[in-house]
Amino acid sequence: MIKTDILIIGAGPTGLFTVFEAGLLKLKCHLIDALPQPGGQCSEIYPKKPIYDIPAYPEILAGDLTDKLMEQIKSFEPGFTLGERADTIEKLEDDTFVVTTNKGTKHHAPVVAIAGGLGSFEPRKPPIPTIADFEDKGVEYIIRDPEIYRNKKVVIAGGGDSALDWSIFLTDVASEVTLVHRRNEFRGALDSVEKVQELKNNGKIKLITPAEVKEIHGEDHVSAVTIAKGKDDSFVLETDHFIPLFGLSPKLGPIANWGLEIEKNAIKVNNALDYQTNIPGIYAIGDVNTYPGKLKLILCGFHEATLMCQSAYQRIHPDKKYVMKYTTVGGVEGFDGTKKEAPKAVVKKIE
Repeated sequence: MIKTDILIIGAGPTGLFTVFEAGLLKLKCHLIDALPQPGGQCSEIYPKKPIYDIPAYPEILAGDLTDKLMEQIKSFEPGFTLGERADTIEKLEDDTFVVTTNKGTKHHAPVVAIAGGLGSFEPRKPPIPTIADFEDKGVEYIIRDPEIYRNKKVVIAGGGDSALDWSIFLTDVASEVTLVHRRNEFRGALDSVEKVQELKNNGKIKLITPAEVKEIHGEDHVSAVTIAKGKDDSFVLETDHFIPLFGLSPKLGPIANWGLEIEKNAIKVNNALDYQTNIPGIYAIGDVNTYPGKLKLILCGFHEATLMCQSAYQRIHPDKKYVMKYTTVGGVEGFDGTKKEAPKAVVKKIE
């Protein structure tokens, strides 16, 4: 049983910043995330994507933001259970909670903060009968490590920013890049469309439109795909990887069964006070929550985490009165000239 003051479900930017705000209040945090590393979408889906609305950073890559947040909280020594999904929750007689993951790891805390972003993501898959047989055998829905495509033939399907951006990026990695889209028009940024057109004109990208990938061929690994340009016009193209980038569908997952008030796949909270849900002691912050005027911005998640931690402190220490001190006055251990050993976080990684 892992015990902590605040159990945070979701290790994205909002969850990580919660550790900092809780640390200022001398509250310990432990985070659960289904992904094998902290950072949420910033690490898993678009680590190289620039973000422009983080204060003091005119531009910062999503992956670099995660690194900065991890650096900011390291002196507070948070614990992590990674590669496991928060599955069930039980409220005990003393009003504390036990959260159990899909792998049976139990966590005990008086406060639970759900910071799960948009929830778990499931890729939108094209209707190809055998596609499941080739998953992780040449079919990938998310590009995590571009180096696996080094000197390989790659076919990307899609017409949005992800398909365009990765097609552009992989021209410097893969031996051959083919972009297939069912329309002649693309939904992505104009400069990306123009860049793809330029690369096509220079022979660095094969652009096939309007067309669709209809079949996948291979034995133990993808070896080719069938591309159809019409009912009677199709051909087989050799490839090592097929990457359909049609977006991701967010789902709350098991959290939706915890008795929380849900509205349009988001958790309703009391934003006039402390972002608490309909169950006292359970809070929801960041993109996972909803209230009148809600904006799904990382910046807003940081604000919500700050107010939530103040309320959590009062719940954990009802007989104490907390007097807020500005960090410019009180300092932050590890950032104010004091020396501290590297954190010894409790980490349970995916195997």
